[in-house]
Amino acid sequence: MVTWKALLDSLPELLRGTLSSLEILVPALSLAIVLGIGWGLLAGTTPVLQRMFSPFARFASPIPPTIYIPYAIALMPTFRMSAGLVIFIGVFWPIFLNTANGALSLPQRYRDNARILGLKKPEYLLRIVLPASLSHIFSGISVGLVFAFIMLTVAELFGASSGLGRFVQLYADYADYPRMVAGILYTGVVVFLSMELLERIKKRALFWQK
Repeated sequence: MVTWKALLDSLPELLRGTLSSLEILVPALSLAIVLGIGWGLLAGTTPVLQRMFSPFARFASPIPPTIYIPYAIALMPTFRMSAGLVIFIGVFWPIFLNTANGALSLPQRYRDNARILGLKKPEYLLRIVLPASLSHIFSGISVGLVFAFIMLTVAELFGASSGLGRFVQLYADYADYPRMVAGILYTGVVVFLSMELLERIKKRALFWQK
């Protein structure tokens, strides 16, 4: 009951924090999705790019994105830009790797048919490779979305003046544990709803798999 009351009392502040967090998360997430899918399709269908980029990807992708937080804060002119950079790094790799794997696993008959039809590279990527890789792409986005919220929360612990992570840290510092727990529960609900929205989009995009 105490936590529930703290949640209701803090709801206006939590809603403002949500907007502040989304202003950082949405642009970084959107850019990571666009670049991760685009570069993944190219790397997965271009042997030269695959040979050039695969060693770097194997080296860089396992590095925990939280390592970059202090450096991003020190190098970037604003906290929003530094947090956005860390979120981008955390989200980009799972989307890129899953997209590239999806493009690489394209059945040979699809490639043969595209060659017979004389499809140009952009048309081939958009009409053949992208739809065939959607299942892999959404798997990458699901992982990336979870990473995005984790990176956002951790980054906000370092230097944010508002946001969901800052809310939890602030009341933890003041030992106001009901509000802290309320913030954690509220953040969990936001993440759950975001994952549900992504799942609905996935079902719409992959309607033929029903």
